[in-house]
Amino acid sequence: MDTNTTTREHEPLTIHHTSIAEQDLKKDQTTFFGFWIYLMTDLLLFASLFAVYGVLRANTFGGPSGADIFSAPFVLTETLILLTSSFTMGLTMMAARANRKPLVLAALAATGLLGLSFVSLELSEFIKLIAAGHGPQQSAFLSAYFTLVGTHGLHVMIGLAWLLALGISIGVRGLTRPNMRKLLLFSMFWHFLDLVWIFLFTLVYLWGIL
Repeated sequence: MDTNTTTREHEPLTIHHTSIAEQDLKKDQTTFFGFWIYLMTDLLLFASLFAVYGVLRANTFGGPSGADIFSAPFVLTETLILLTSSFTMGLTMMAARANRKPLVLAALAATGLLGLSFVSLELSEFIKLIAAGHGPQQSAFLSAYFTLVGTHGLHVMIGLAWLLALGISIGVRGLTRPNMRKLLLFSMFWHFLDLVWIFLFTLVYLWGIL
């Protein structure tokens, strides 16, 4: 009789824990599915901007073309910085899976610094072009260029704000399940921005210079 009583006492606890695990799993699945939908809509946004740029790139109206204003060494530097930040983001995920919180925070900080450097270079390029009279209002080509590249830069800045909030949360609460989920989502977002930049580098800068 004591054995049966003990068994009955433990049954609700087991069911309760199973229920919590199932709820966490469903929450993860719903979150990741929703985030994939967001990435697909963002992909459509960039695809539309690329299409517009492709149509308008030759419409300079007597102003400068890509070959006149793009600098291969400058853009290559931006590319290397952003690709390196993708590498440090990979190190962040490896450290997170190993439950090494200090290394996670260090790798996140490196990713943030690289991302900030990239944004700073992009802003300096925009400022230089506008100061030289080559703002988005000069031609359809420059309007499309500023819109496409600026949209990517805005996404990077949003990513940096997200990274800062995530780093603070991990520093305070540690590598909890919610923080691990957020870290994985951020990693997907950051690698997505790197992928978009590769297309930008190829179709906007490299094509423009050549």
